[in-house]
Amino acid sequence: MTRLSVNINKVATLRNARGGNVPNVVKVALDCEKFGAEGITVHPRPDERHIRRSDVFDLRPLLRTEFNIEGYPSPEFIDLVIKVKPHQVTLVPDSPTQLTSNAGWDTKRNLGFLSEVLEAFNGAGIRTSVFVAADSEAIEYAAKAGADRVELYTEPYASAYPQNRDAAIAPFVEAAQTARKLGLGLNAGHDLSLENLRFFHEQIPWLDEVSIGHALISDALYLGLERTIHEYKNCLI
Repeated sequence: MTRLSVNINKVATLRNARGGNVPNVVKVALDCEKFGAEGITVHPRPDERHIRRSDVFDLRPLLRTEFNIEGYPSPEFIDLVIKVKPHQVTLVPDSPTQLTSNAGWDTKRNLGFLSEVLEAFNGAGIRTSVFVAADSEAIEYAAKAGADRVELYTEPYASAYPQNRDAAIAPFVEAAQTARKLGLGLNAGHDLSLENLRFFHEQIPWLDEVSIGHALISDALYLGLERTIHEYKNCLI
């Protein structure tokens, strides 16, 4: 079964735009679980422009499904994750000023750094995932660094899907097969939507998890959160 993890960053962005606690980030996360999501993802950035450190601590004891924290492994981020002990940590190569994650790790170049960070998280009993492009070499070096899983950066697939879905998915199938041969778990995320998710899953049915935020929260404005989560889950059957 492929799990749906809902990234709630955009809910926090809306809250922060006005101040106060509307919408309530914790309530939305718990509602996502109630409506069928199998996980919650957050990305606490240094400027706290959406998810705050306090949100991470508030969520941890209340969530009943898998909790995934993603971010760049700065000393502050590592300290937060070790203290919170989520089920999974996803490492992204973002700079503090980036608007959103827009590239995977150069795992070969960063092998030493990633190995050290992954060892710390694995030693704390936290499952690790490394954000990578659909590139076999990047996946091989993620395995060498000690990752439990890789998360495929799917924006290139989403961009190419409307023109030629078969060409768009081809490098991702190859990358997914590499991960499976190496014994790595497989996640995917970034710009997956109701338009392109079903085909992605049909071609790579052994996916462990998809993490979806922007498109899902945007769809919920029209469809409502409960129906939207059901629609996304239907794409993963």
